[in-house]
Amino acid sequence: MSATVRTATQGDDPALAALWKRCFDSPHLAALHALDPDRHRHTFVAQNDAGEGIDAVVVYVPRLIRDAEGTPRRVGGIGSVATRPEARGQGLVRRLLAAAERTMTAEQCAWSLLFTGTPGVYRGSGWQEFASTYTEGTLAAPSAAGAFRVRAATARDAVQVAALHHAYNAKRPLSSLRAPEDWAVRVPAWYGAIDRSLVAQDPVSGALAGWLVAGHEEDRVEVREFAGTDACLGPLFAAAAAGGRAAGLTRARVRIPVTPGVRAALPVLLTEAGQVTEHVGMARPLRAPAGSVRATVSAPGAVHWYGDCF
Repeated sequence: MSATVRTATQGDDPALAALWKRCFDSPHLAALHALDPDRHRHTFVAQNDAGEGIDAVVVYVPRLIRDAEGTPRRVGGIGSVATRPEARGQGLVRRLLAAAERTMTAEQCAWSLLFTGTPGVYRGSGWQEFASTYTEGTLAAPSAAGAFRVRAATARDAVQVAALHHAYNAKRPLSSLRAPEDWAVRVPAWYGAIDRSLVAQDPVSGALAGWLVAGHEEDRVEVREFAGTDACLGPLFAAAAAGGRAAGLTRARVRIPVTPGVRAALPVLLTEAGQVTEHVGMARPLRAPAGSVRATVSAPGAVHWYGDCF
């Protein structure tokens, strides 16, 4: 079975949506794809030469991501990679990655980033794993909430939440610069509606001091993102733990960098804490030296928030 590699056209959109629906339980992929005005020339497909449609797809998503010094660089995110089950094992993804690499390099991307549970698919094309860690333990018992008022976020908080995020990550390696369309589409796609996150209000001024995204996964509370001042971490963790206990959960996982402030607040959320290392991120130098890419992905406090996924 042979296939022709080419860039996508508008006429491919229904076939792409159908392929993603078949391969993933992620109905928002088409909406994320639509965020890029140049999406068709950034989307690489393997067209089946026997007239059976699109066999595989790889999407390059241009993003501004901070380097080890906190300077935004153009990075090529790779996402929405899918292959029809009948067409797997033919090297189609490798051919599509080669086409994406040429375009990313021509469009001045410093390096490329992806996240995967199947790294072997990408190693032969030049992507290399890097380590990240999370903290996991038993969900803590109830504790004092603290002075901050913690509540569910609302749409009215959106501007302040975005400002908190920008300030908290202003120099953070591996973090993305979020545009308004990211807050409107990308962040809700991965985190859900804003009222599923928590905010903490300053007890004196009433201004937002912190924002926490904490979802429920299997038997655990999973803290996916934080922005704000360390002082409100304890109350936010306490509220997340209370929500988990009410849902019958027994575990907690924290995917935010463990700063001194986070470490001090962790006992409010979990006990018997342990660090777990995983290798789901992969990077490939393009125009940047390999050393600078490695410095970015391994820098202290480096994090690519789940809400910025491609």
